[in-house]
Amino acid sequence: MKHVYLVFGAAILLAASVHAQQSQLVAPSLSATDTYFGVQVKDPYRNLEDLRDPAVQTWMKAQAAYARQTLDVIPGRQELLAQMQELETRKVVTITSLIITDNNRYFYLKKRPQDQQPKLYCRDGYNSPEVLLLDPESIEKGKAYTIGGVSPSYDGSKVGLVLSENGAGVGVMRVLNVQTKRLYPDKLALAWEAGKWLPDNSRFLYTPLSGADSPKPATGLNTRALLHQVGTLQSQDRAVFSAALCPQLAIRPTDYARAKMDRDTELLYGLLHNADGYLRAYWAPSAALLAPAINWKPLFTLAHKITGFVTDEQYIYFVTSQYTPRAQLMRMSATSPDIAAAELLVPGSPEEAIVDSQLKTTKDGLYFVRTHNGVEARLYFVAKGSKTVQQIKLPQPAGSLQLETKSARCSDLWVRLAGRTTDWRRYRYSAGGRQFMAEPLSTQVQYPEFADLVVEELLAPSSDGVLVPLSLVYTKNTPRNGTAPVLLLGYDAYSAGLNPLFYPPHLLWTQHGGVLAVAQVRGGKLVDGRYPGSQQTTMPTAWKDLIACAEYLTKNQYTSPGRVAISGGSAGGILIGRALTERPDLFAAAITEGGFLNATRWESWLGESIHGLESGAVHTEAAGRALLELDAYHHLVPGTKYPATLVTAHLNDPRELAWQSAKFAARLQSSTISGKPVLFFTDYEAGYGNVHSGPKRLDAIADLLAFGLWQTGVPAFQPQSTAAK
Repeated sequence: MKHVYLVFGAAILLAASVHAQQSQLVAPSLSATDTYFGVQVKDPYRNLEDLRDPAVQTWMKAQAAYARQTLDVIPGRQELLAQMQELETRKVVTITSLIITDNNRYFYLKKRPQDQQPKLYCRDGYNSPEVLLLDPESIEKGKAYTIGGVSPSYDGSKVGLVLSENGAGVGVMRVLNVQTKRLYPDKLALAWEAGKWLPDNSRFLYTPLSGADSPKPATGLNTRALLHQVGTLQSQDRAVFSAALCPQLAIRPTDYARAKMDRDTELLYGLLHNADGYLRAYWAPSAALLAPAINWKPLFTLAHKITGFVTDEQYIYFVTSQYTPRAQLMRMSATSPDIAAAELLVPGSPEEAIVDSQLKTTKDGLYFVRTHNGVEARLYFVAKGSKTVQQIKLPQPAGSLQLETKSARCSDLWVRLAGRTTDWRRYRYSAGGRQFMAEPLSTQVQYPEFADLVVEELLAPSSDGVLVPLSLVYTKNTPRNGTAPVLLLGYDAYSAGLNPLFYPPHLLWTQHGGVLAVAQVRGGKLVDGRYPGSQQTTMPTAWKDLIACAEYLTKNQYTSPGRVAISGGSAGGILIGRALTERPDLFAAAITEGGFLNATRWESWLGESIHGLESGAVHTEAAGRALLELDAYHHLVPGTKYPATLVTAHLNDPRELAWQSAKFAARLQSSTISGKPVLFFTDYEAGYGNVHSGPKRLDAIADLLAFGLWQTGVPAFQPQSTAAK
């Protein structure tokens, strides 16, 4: 009887919260008006951008408390969280960021169920015992650090790593002495990633960000690649590649400048990355690093449309879409690089797209990965001295495929495979015997509750006729009569889609009669190279793709309007926010996590930034109008029946600034007349680096699933007294 009483009491509390939106503290409002190229835009909650304002802080904390109370008493939420925690405990360990050095020393991050954050370990060879090198929880008493990047020296004697506090993402780069397990005194501020070591194992090249994170970030502009000697001060580091050093290269303020020395080609590379997705690169002899000024020569320009490259001692291999809508693989001599003399190695395929991040060279040849519709991965090989492409049969079907090597001087190749219903498995591949041998780094976990899941790969026609890959996961007994609740996930930026991965917490949606759906919308990634992604003026294709996928599911009786919940985070907030504002009638619920929801003001805060090339910028009319079009905050219309919405923010996140979510939630609360809940929850201890793993991640997924199942009408999650019977 006690259990029944608690459930019944929770139902009463939740029912009260549903009908008491007026009890939420109303946001303080100080309006402003902006004019973007003749278009006047009112901003009623401009004051919420000042997160240090006491009135803003009071409102955000009250909203967080209200949201937390409402979410915690949803019937079924605690059971979901308990299930997720039990699923996590089945994993003895989770291993990530594996790098194997020349001397066969394994470096990796390992997290056990009882750990708050992953710890750094190493072992001398696959079968050797592991050694704990660094526990981020014990670095400094009273401070919570996250290891955000790992870069061991070639000889395995040192490890460069980024430590960020409270999951901020941007942190301080430190160097660890592997033998003594002690950190060198070097502290390199504003580190985004660990450095690239030189062959002497005592120096590395790295790029710090160029400004402080808060309250108004200027990071990412006018970056410089620096050379650091271990044991010296950051102030002594010498710039080797930057706009100031190389005015003749016309480096843009938004270009992220990096440099690395390549042992195989014995060349020094200067690399420029930007949100347009294509790489600019320059080269010089490695000896030029010692010269007062480096004479950089062009390797790739933007016109070449290069998205990735890899080297061995003879060639530079690169992926390009310059002359074809389908990316192809080419190579040129590394002796004196000249792209005009490059030869075609692998033509573009009408059925598959090359994964430019998975190009690997060994002493046997070149390995690369292609995907079909972004959901089926295949492995290919080109032997040294040959131009023949061979497909390598994998030991099991794979949705995602990752390759690991030591260097181009060794034969060693490892592959990691995963799918929507199969967890990662790791194999060593023997090129001579063309065989795969299982070589796991942790015990394989069994999930019998997911044994009857069905995966269906579909193509949904979008509003312009383009076919959008749509993946569905559900139990084999799920009825096809329009009653199933759907959780539709998507991401629409930087050509980074949602790869087919096995994630048990998400799969719990299927255990309640639901369909888990993933839409590979434009902007998230290229789909077999058949059409470009969405950027700036074409970005609306992304949310129109998502809407089309939801309509496809209702038309084909998987679900019905009012039974679909949509979710996305970070830049995926654009996708969810604009789908919600364009078709509020189609969705039962929308969940955004640290989303980009007020893009015009975010860009104004940053000034000129790398992100303007992706989404638009307020400095030019075409890009400014594009930015305004994707701004969900400015598309909220008072008096509209919006679906139930859960908006979350992470206070320590320097990328997805919390005020964007705050402004969107405040305006949505004042605009909607549907009577559906609009909850705004800020996690005051979370940032980009620690929100994607550990207990915080499980709490966030439990909120997402419980809120979605509640709003899509699943009986076990409804605030009714019958639920207690």
